[in-house]
Amino acid sequence: MTDAERESRKQKYREAQKVRETVGKPPKFKTVEEMQEKIDEYFKNCEGHLLRDSNGEPILNKWGEAVIVGARPLTMSGLANALGFESRFSLRYYKGKPAFRSAITRAQSRIEQYTEERLFDKDGSNGAKFSLQNNFKGWDASKEQAAKENNAPVVNIINDIPRPVEAVETEEADDGANAE
Repeated sequence: MTDAERESRKQKYREAQKVRETVGKPPKFKTVEEMQEKIDEYFKNCEGHLLRDSNGEPILNKWGEAVIVGARPLTMSGLANALGFESRFSLRYYKGKPAFRSAITRAQSRIEQYTEERLFDKDGSNGAKFSLQNNFKGWDASKEQAAKENNAPVVNIINDIPRPVEAVETEEADDGANAE
């Protein structure tokens, strides 16, 4: 291969690279810092604010705690919407970009922590359980899922130990006496 042929191939390769860079949607964020600002803004907006009286003093509830208004739960869908993604799945795909992986993982961990803490709250425990099982790894409670992850077979324990016939007849007679 001559030098001219090599140079021609390099030129074609450079042109192909330029085409690849311009195909598809432009990225939502140019830098990690830009994304992190939006993430921080989302978390700040979810906190809500103190309800104050006309003198600027915080209003307290009957337990003496300050009343917070406008607080919203931290959710993966809410984060995805705040960042301008179409769905939480789009956010997951964006996590595949190495530059943004850490920022998204930290945000997910914060939402997971919030959701996990809701398990101890009587009002939010069922919703928290659902969210953890569907949005975060390692929270699926099914035996089959755990077995798949560990490559272990599912074992069902069945209490079918044979008992003497006399003991079964005695229990049936006792049940009949108790029913009356």
